[in-house]
Amino acid sequence: MLILILILFATVLPVAVILTGLLRFAAQRTGLVDLPVARSAHGSPTPVGGGLAIVLTFLSVCLWAWSSGHMPLNEMLALGGGGAIALLGLIDDRWHLHIRWRLPVQFAAAAWAVVWVGDIAPIRFMDWQLDNVWVLRILSLLALIWLLNLYNFMDGIDGLAGSEAVFIGAALVFLLTRGGDPVLAILSITLCAASFGFLVWNWPPARIFMGDVGSGFIGYVLGVMALLGMSHDSLSLWVWVLLSGVFITDATVTLLRRFLRGEKWYEGHSSHAYQNAARCYGSHIKPTLAVILINIVWLAPLAWFAHRSPEYGAPLALLGILPIGILVWRMGAGRPG
Repeated sequence: MLILILILFATVLPVAVILTGLLRFAAQRTGLVDLPVARSAHGSPTPVGGGLAIVLTFLSVCLWAWSSGHMPLNEMLALGGGGAIALLGLIDDRWHLHIRWRLPVQFAAAAWAVVWVGDIAPIRFMDWQLDNVWVLRILSLLALIWLLNLYNFMDGIDGLAGSEAVFIGAALVFLLTRGGDPVLAILSITLCAASFGFLVWNWPPARIFMGDVGSGFIGYVLGVMALLGMSHDSLSLWVWVLLSGVFITDATVTLLRRFLRGEKWYEGHSSHAYQNAARCYGSHIKPTLAVILINIVWLAPLAWFAHRSPEYGAPLALLGILPIGILVWRMGAGRPG
């Protein structure tokens, strides 16, 4: 298994680097460029849509994994729903669709994934577990929609979304190669390598942006992979919550504060904690490196403990999220102005 993982990384990484470069050239030629506005974190027109490189490489590996017998058909189809999310994102990158057009497609793709994944594994809270099938399916549907939007919300400064995907993919490979889940190990190393290849072009100062085509897709596939990990009994929900802790906390706190003030939460803004940090320090690199450090030093060890002792997953997730919640609150997540 280790040899296959190394081969996939060595193959996917250069393909993603080359694809992202080609997409940058194509975006410049076709006018797929993000023009700065008042809330933008960049000051000059920048090509967008680089996340398509992640989409193409990831889905290609999924197709290979199914055709070679490494992945069941239903799991490949569940992940394949990300293609619809990517197409929706690409259209949105070009024409900026209203939420009334985006949400039905997101709902359909999430429902597609839940149907093909099949039975959703119970969620354990210490000595109690949630095991009602319909409640689990509804929660899974809502979680997928939230995740793909969440990742889009958090793609607002150079390098952040790409480095988060690299971290989660690498952490999952570490956990899964010891947990005996070859399907998710293949998916994780592919996500890590594809995101790394994109990050070569997106590291500050970015030469191309991920765009909705990539951010929504990554959020979707991470959600489906979480459902598969729970279904395979290889990773609990709380491991996923911890590994995505910074993104979940910042996006959720920001959304709640804006929603409670009666603002249109789905409209573009620049009030996330990471955006406030970028303005405060006059840098995209500093907040991105801070998130990477929190992930490696704080969240990854807790995820490892939650993986080794799943009965303590819920309190470990709370332990991991709470100080991040305090931090993003102090950084003004969701606060106007």
